[in-house]
Amino acid sequence: MKILISADMEGATGVTWPGDVLPGTPQWERCRTLFTSDVNAAVLGFLDGGADDVLINEAHWSMRNLLLEQLDDRAQLLTGRHKTLSMVEGVQHGDVDAIAFIGYHTGAGTEGVLAHTYLANSVTGVWLNGARASEGLLNAHVVAEYGVPVVLVTGDDLTCRDADGYAPDARKVAVKDYVSRYAAVCRTPTRTAADIRSAAREATALAVRYEPVDGGPFTIELEFDAEHLAGAATVVPGVVGSGERRVAYTTGTMYDGIRTFKAVTTIVSAAVEEQYG
Repeated sequence: MKILISADMEGATGVTWPGDVLPGTPQWERCRTLFTSDVNAAVLGFLDGGADDVLINEAHWSMRNLLLEQLDDRAQLLTGRHKTLSMVEGVQHGDVDAIAFIGYHTGAGTEGVLAHTYLANSVTGVWLNGARASEGLLNAHVVAEYGVPVVLVTGDDLTCRDADGYAPDARKVAVKDYVSRYAAVCRTPTRTAADIRSAAREATALAVRYEPVDGGPFTIELEFDAEHLAGAATVVPGVVGSGERRVAYTTGTMYDGIRTFKAVTTIVSAAVEEQYG
């Protein structure tokens, strides 16, 4: 049994502040250990439950944040950027039985600790077929096309509530409770590691592949905090203006949908000017 872990950092134990997740800052160095502890707890839990192969895909920022030397030797780490499916890279090869979203967060424009969608700012909202969309929801639709269930989600309490919508049967672990975008009531790493390990062990029983889901077409709409960013996004073929600060596009599959999303956010990020955005 092979489990894929998609590991983001904003939803990790103790993380509440931009400096906690921005590579190169002193707090980032400290929080890397907390992030690695959450991921390793999931690894141990899945192995406890009978998995024999666990691949961790780094999904945060530079995708070079986890401490390889602190991970269980039985796991493998996919680290680094520029991957075909970004946050869920590895699911497309047909050998993954289930996926876990570790350290996830809520979407842009919603309540949640460090809430955003792909870009830390600039994107103020994302909608999938008219419904508000988080990274978890987008990625759940991608993995569904490969028949892979989401069996575990960790993050703040609102992230777990969001996951009830796209992975109702998955085990959820809240490592902190939302107070504001930059504040939370946090559990200790000893407690969250135990909770995640226990939930991962239980989640292994849910690792049963199903028939791939053809859920398209998918219309994805993005809203930005400045009009010129919407204009920049329309450079991507198929992306059209849908409002003063909005763009939209439609694809037949979420494989294409998430790749186009990545192209849009990459171009928009490059169009942001210092201070004025």
